[in-house]
Amino acid sequence: MTLVEQAFSSSGILAKVLSGYSPRQAQIDMAIDVERAIEHKSCLIVEAGTGTGKTFAYLIPSLLSEKKVIVSTGTKNLQEQLFHKDIPLILNAMATNVQIALLKGRANYLCIYRLELYVKERGQLDAAMLTDFVKIRSWATSTRSGDIGEIVDVAEDSGIFPFVTSTTDNCLAKDCPNFDDCYLVQARKKAIDADVLVVNHHLFFADMALKDTGFGELIPKADVVIFDEAHQIPDIASEYFGEAFSTKQVLDLCSDVIQIYKTTLTDVKQLGKAAEKCQKAAQEFRLLFYHDPERGNWREKYRQPRFEQAFAALKTDLDFLYQVIKLCISRNEAIDNCYERAVDILAKYDIMANVDIDGMSFWYETTRRHVVLHLTPLSVADKFSDYIAKSEAGWVFTSATLAVNGGFDHFSQQLGLNLAKTKAATLLVDSPFDYQAQSQLVVPRYLPDAQHHGRALALAELAIPLILASQGACFLLFTSYRMLNQVADILAEKIESPLLVQGRMSKGLLLAAFIDNPQAILLATASFWEGVDVRGDKLTCVIIDKLPFASPDDPMLQARCEDVRRRGGDPFAEIQLPQAVIALKQGVGRLIRDVTDQGVMVICDDRLVNRPYGEVFLKSLPTMKRSRDIEQASRFLTTLSK
Repeated sequence: MTLVEQAFSSSGILAKVLSGYSPRQAQIDMAIDVERAIEHKSCLIVEAGTGTGKTFAYLIPSLLSEKKVIVSTGTKNLQEQLFHKDIPLILNAMATNVQIALLKGRANYLCIYRLELYVKERGQLDAAMLTDFVKIRSWATSTRSGDIGEIVDVAEDSGIFPFVTSTTDNCLAKDCPNFDDCYLVQARKKAIDADVLVVNHHLFFADMALKDTGFGELIPKADVVIFDEAHQIPDIASEYFGEAFSTKQVLDLCSDVIQIYKTTLTDVKQLGKAAEKCQKAAQEFRLLFYHDPERGNWREKYRQPRFEQAFAALKTDLDFLYQVIKLCISRNEAIDNCYERAVDILAKYDIMANVDIDGMSFWYETTRRHVVLHLTPLSVADKFSDYIAKSEAGWVFTSATLAVNGGFDHFSQQLGLNLAKTKAATLLVDSPFDYQAQSQLVVPRYLPDAQHHGRALALAELAIPLILASQGACFLLFTSYRMLNQVADILAEKIESPLLVQGRMSKGLLLAAFIDNPQAILLATASFWEGVDVRGDKLTCVIIDKLPFASPDDPMLQARCEDVRRRGGDPFAEIQLPQAVIALKQGVGRLIRDVTDQGVMVICDDRLVNRPYGEVFLKSLPTMKRSRDIEQASRFLTTLSK
């Protein structure tokens, strides 16, 4: 018996730290394959169904290997759980002094310099932000890590955080007067010295892109790299191997220049005027787009005269600001930093104005206040597979949702893990849950078409008996905010249960309110389809409004589909269907989270049973007991809520 097999035995490491532990063959199989990938410095792709215990299945062989390990996750919650709970639990049982470190992106750390800067600028903050600012200043006197995740009495989405954290643009680096005390610098030093480092996917690929340009690394070289929640990787990797130009970058630069003018360079009046003029141009550019957030094709927009003219006007004002800043070089570190940022922003502007480059997608997305223009490569397979081949490390990619119709082709092709130089081994581990006994899958018939004006009312009326039967404890998951809000408005008039609607409070507050209130109903979109863990009778019914195919208007999807067509492939089979299957698996995964959980999954889309591709979805989902009968599902829920 190997050390890894021993660790999972009835007298091994896990038995010491988990009460009631009993060995599970699926977990052992995964751990053995992870050990093999580490030993052979090869790649492994594992789909491990909910309840497999995949976290321990990759952690134990990694820790026993005594190699330098990086674990990358998709969410901050899992990052925190690994660092504060799971890894210390195993290390305690192993009685080892392995050093572990947690490294987040710079926006998660207090910037001492910017905090002190804004002490002088309190008058510019509104009442709510000033209250949050006072709380942060109080916390800053006692924190050791500077991790803003420690602050529990300030909302995650508070507008104060950009004022007290840094970005790659406004960080003064070694020129900062607080460099020696910088929390981010300290966290990076710990990361270099650690045996096990926990990061997130965005940070990992930001670092990888930085190394690709020849700049210094944030994340040290490792012998073992593990991606949990690996289904998110292809899109994140593409994002970091592209470029982005945003009006937020421009407005942040202007804001900092105005502040420098008001505090230290009051003799250069042109600074304030140039920054204000550029601010106005960036705001006017945003106003050309629809008020509500959207995504679209930047190539098409740029070819419209009014967009091209407004973008050119923004360039004129950026150039003017750059020239004024240039006159102030060497007056202080802050203005020197602004000069470098202006150079970088102008370079990115030029990239976004050259929309005829092949092999790339030019697209935009808007928030309420900003526009972000993106240049994204259609594939990162070659670049990523080269990186792996040169790494001399073992790589593990795992998630509960990687396979489509029992295979890994879609995932492996996106990352080049099907190529000879990085050919990955694969493992599909089923969930230990008894879905036949624990759950029901209901696919109602005769609902109005997705575009029908009566669709929202039909969904609400279908949901009401299920909500009443479950006495709350219900998620309604939507593929669009439009349908979410329509159904929410109808339900508000028809039921007495408290409705928690995404967009009306932060995600953390929504989830906490749902768990605290047994009668609550939660209505949400994409961000609640994954990474949400509600166990037991707190959640017994999940209703999904339709199959989660990406919008055909999505510019990245359009570009990738066109690329597949040019190669003679079928975009629906190669891209749209696999993406939708993985997204649906994530949504379905919210229902059964433990061996004692029971519940009903309702998917309000009869394409699941009357279109040929519906079979691909069904084969990729857990084998639940199937039904069309809402009344029968309501009776089942009634028995659970008693």
